[in-house]
Amino acid sequence: MDLSNIGDLIGGIGLFLLGMQLMTNGLKRAAGHSLRKALEAATRSRFRGLISGAAITALVQSSTAVTVATIGFVNAGLLNLGQSIAVIYGCNIGSTMTGWLVATIGFNFNISAFALPIIGIGMIMRLIGGEKRYAHLGTTLTGFGLFFVGLSFLKDTFSGLENSIPFEAISQTSYGLALFVLAGFILTVLIQSSGAAMAITLSLAASGAIPLATAGALVIGANLGTTSTAALSAIGATSNAKRIACAHVFFNLITGAAGLLLLISLSSIINGSNLTRYFDLVILLALFHTLFNVAGVLIMWPLTNPMVAFLEKRFRRGDEDLAKPRYLDNNILETPLLAIEAMTRELSRVSRMATSLAKQSLDADLSDRTPIRAQSLIINQLIVEVGKFSQKLGQQPLSEEISQILPNTMRVARYFNEIARLSNLIAEYCERFEQVSDSNTQKDIYELKDITRKILDAAAIDDDSYTSSDKSRLLLHELEKTYHKIKLHVLDAMIDGRLSPDEGTDLLDSLSHVHRLGQQAEKSTRYWSSLTPIEHRSPIINQSDAPEQRKTSEPDHHETTGEAKKVPLPPEELAVN
Repeated sequence: MDLSNIGDLIGGIGLFLLGMQLMTNGLKRAAGHSLRKALEAATRSRFRGLISGAAITALVQSSTAVTVATIGFVNAGLLNLGQSIAVIYGCNIGSTMTGWLVATIGFNFNISAFALPIIGIGMIMRLIGGEKRYAHLGTTLTGFGLFFVGLSFLKDTFSGLENSIPFEAISQTSYGLALFVLAGFILTVLIQSSGAAMAITLSLAASGAIPLATAGALVIGANLGTTSTAALSAIGATSNAKRIACAHVFFNLITGAAGLLLLISLSSIINGSNLTRYFDLVILLALFHTLFNVAGVLIMWPLTNPMVAFLEKRFRRGDEDLAKPRYLDNNILETPLLAIEAMTRELSRVSRMATSLAKQSLDADLSDRTPIRAQSLIINQLIVEVGKFSQKLGQQPLSEEISQILPNTMRVARYFNEIARLSNLIAEYCERFEQVSDSNTQKDIYELKDITRKILDAAAIDDDSYTSSDKSRLLLHELEKTYHKIKLHVLDAMIDGRLSPDEGTDLLDSLSHVHRLGQQAEKSTRYWSSLTPIEHRSPIINQSDAPEQRKTSEPDHHETTGEAKKVPLPPEELAVN
C-alpha cells in the first residue's frame, strides 16, 4: 500500500464518518419528538424496549445517540434499569443496519450514478429549508450520499491488499482469529465508530483481501470496540449512566466470547467450504453480524434480572453525596428535550430539600443552626451545578420552545436558592422568637409561621405530577394580611415600651425573612409549570397558571422585569451566599 492508497483510506474513512454524522443529526432533527415518543414505548415492557432500541437505532444509524437518550430517560425516571438494558440490547441489533446498507446498496450500484445526485439534492433542500423538517431531511440525504462515496474509496483502496499482507495465512494460525478480533477492537476504539469499522471489514471482504472467517473475527472485534464508547461516556457521569455503560460492556464481552468460540470451532469448515460460490460474501458477513447480536440477546435475556440486581447495588457512593447532582449528565446535552427533563428532575429534588430545610428552620433552636447552615450550602452547590449545566445546554442548537423554557429553569433555581438562604437566616433569629414575652405578638408569630408552613406544603414539587398553584396563591394573600398585621403589632409594642427599639428591629427583620420565605415558595410553584414543554404538560395545567398572568401583591426586588433572556444566568450569580 503506497502513500496514495493511504491518503485514499484516510479520506474514505473521513467521508464515511462525516456521512454517518450528517445522517444521524439530520434524522434526529427531522424526527423531533417522534424519537422520544418511540422510546417511551419501552416503558411498557422489556420486549417493547428491545424492539424500540432496535428500530430507533436502525433509523438514526447511531447506537450512541440512542444510548444517550436512554440514559436521559432513566435519569428522568421514565425508564427503569431493566427496561433501559433491554433498549441497549435492541441498539446492538439495530446497529447491524449499517452492514446491510453497505452490503445491499454500497457494492451493488454505481456510486457516482446515485450518490452524487443525492448529495446535490440534499444540499439544495438544506439551503432553502431553513429550520423546516425537509431541510433536516436534506442533511440526511447529503450524509447518505457521502456515506457511499466514502465507501467507494474504501473498496478501491483495499483492492489487491491481499498480495501485500498474508491475511489468510495469519487467520489459519492458532491465534489468528483472536488477533483479528483484537484488530477489530483497536480499529473501533481509534475511530470511535463500529459502523466505520464494519464498513472497512466489508470493504476488505468485497475486494477479496480477507477470507470469511477472518472478516467474522473483525466483526466480533468491532462489536467489542463499542464498549470503549460506553466506558468513556460513563466517566464523571451519573450512577445510572455508569450502570447502563456496564450493562453494555457485559453484553458485548459475553456475546463476543461466545461468538469467538463459535467462530473458532467453525473456521476450518467456513474457510474450506464453497459458500462464496453460492452466496455474496458481504451479504454473509452482514447476516453473521445480525445473527451474532441476536444470539447475544438470547444468551443475555435470562441473565438480565441478576445483572440488574447486581448493578443496582453498585455506583451508589456518588449518589450518597447530597451535594452532587443525581440527574444531570453531560451525555444528554445533545438531546435538549431530555436535558430539560433532567434539569427539572434535579430541581424537583432541590425543591424537596429546600422545603424540608425551610420547615426545619421555622422550628429551629440553637442546636439546629449548624446542620441548617450545612444543608443550605449543599443546596447552594446544587444550584451552581444546575447553572453550569444550563449554560452548556444553552450552547446547543435549541428549538424556540426550549429557548423559552431555559431561562425559567434558572428563575425557579434562584427561588430555591433564596429559600435555602432565608432558612439559614431564620435559624439565626431563633433566639429572638423565644424571647418575645408579649402574648399577642407570640400568637401572631405562630400564625405567620403556620401559614408559611402551609405555603411550603402547597408548593412542594412532585416528580410524577404537577399541582396547580391556586392553593399557594390563596395562602400567599393570607400571609400578606398576617404579615402586615403583625408588623403593626410590633410597632405598637415598641411605642408602648413592651419592646425595646433594638428588640423590635431584630424581630421585624426576622419576621420579614419568614414573610419572604413564603413568597419565594409560592413563586417557585407559580413558574414550575413553564419548565415542561407544552405538548408534554399535564391537562390540569390551565391558562390561569401561566406565569405572566399571576402577580403577587408585593413586587420582588430580586426579580428581573421584562422578557426573560434566552441566555441563562451565570452559575455564580445563582448562588446567594
